[in-house]
Amino acid sequence: MSTLAVVDACQVTAIATEVFAAMIDHRGGLLTSWSRGPMTVTDPLHAWVDLGTVPAGRLQVTTDAGTAGEVTRSFRMKGEAEPIADADVVDAFGEIANVLGGNVKALLPEHVGLTLPEVSRQSPSGERAVLLNEALFAWRGRPLVISLYTI
Repeated sequence: MSTLAVVDACQVTAIATEVFAAMIDHRGGLLTSWSRGPMTVTDPLHAWVDLGTVPAGRLQVTTDAGTAGEVTRSFRMKGEAEPIADADVVDAFGEIANVLGGNVKALLPEHVGLTLPEVSRQSPSGERAVLLNEALFAWRGRPLVISLYTI
């Protein structure tokens, strides 16, 4: 059994709600549980950090690339007319995964390392990854998934 299995979807939801309220929206209520049936993420962008659990774990955040851009705009407190560079999206989306991963790491019964965040259009969690749990959200009505894997 993975050390990461002690973290459940309710805990991930609580962490995500707090992180989004503090870092992204600067108020609560804009990240809610997904309640619209099956979720489809088109044009996905993934951000993740790996945790040094046994076996190794991963926290992965997935949303549409356009939504990641809007999350970045809010995170950077930019106006709607201000341009957002791809590098800004990678930096901000990766930082969000890093903060979420750090909060999950704090729930573990033992100290583990955390990798630097990575961002890609390709999901890093392939055939060998085992999904432990995931939390489905609507951020301002748009789909966003936070998943925990063993890798």
